[in-house]
Amino acid sequence: MASATGIPDLNAVRGAGEDEPLLGRRGDAAQLEGEPIWKNLWLGTAPIAQAGIFILAAIIWGAILSHDLIFFSAHPLLNSAGLLLATQAALILQPTHTPAQKRTGTLLHALLHLFGLASLLAGLVVIEINKAGPGHEHFASPHAILGLTFYITIFLQAVVGFTQYYTPALYGGVDNAKAIYKYHRVSGYVIATLGLATVCASSWTTYSLNVGHIQHWAVIVASVLVLVGVVPRIKLSKFGLRRSGGEIRLST
Repeated sequence: MASATGIPDLNAVRGAGEDEPLLGRRGDAAQLEGEPIWKNLWLGTAPIAQAGIFILAAIIWGAILSHDLIFFSAHPLLNSAGLLLATQAALILQPTHTPAQKRTGTLLHALLHLFGLASLLAGLVVIEINKAGPGHEHFASPHAILGLTFYITIFLQAVVGFTQYYTPALYGGVDNAKAIYKYHRVSGYVIATLGLATVCASSWTTYSLNVGHIQHWAVIVASVLVLVGVVPRIKLSKFGLRRSGGEIRLST
């Protein structure tokens, strides 16, 4: 897009508009016009998030695969894979800003979450079957309590996200459905943080302490990297906020 002088509007070229990220300049976390959507996975601070989530998955998979596999082994493998896919789902959608980009991003966001949720559900089934026998306590550890909370909230989040976009009539129309988008986004980041906390708590479980020997500091650092990469790309406008005079305020 060009101005009246014929000079390109740099904000439009960069895909900035009102989509100012939480940290950085306008356009730093915006998908450029004509760029393939897969580049969103590496835009801005995304490489930090990618490093964190892949390191986290590698830590879990390495700890599990370095020992004899048992039925329980599938639980951490599936859950870490599900969390990795959920992270990709967030990263690919965050930078979109035009209607066409948002449609494509939402479709890929939903598909990635579909596979991620399937993996998480399988992980839940595995642990429930594993604990079905005598002598196994349910929800006795912080990891188990956080895990149950994470499972419930992420599945509810998926239901709300799917229905508000594809079946807005359930909310009384498109406008009503759009009105809760920002709450869906806020809860998504909270749930993602909960998922990372659940993984960190797993390093204190009996299996990890006696068999897997997952280092607490390693999973915590990897989880922090994920958040450091994801949070700065949050767009203020998608939460009804704007930056004015160095302060973040509600949009009017």
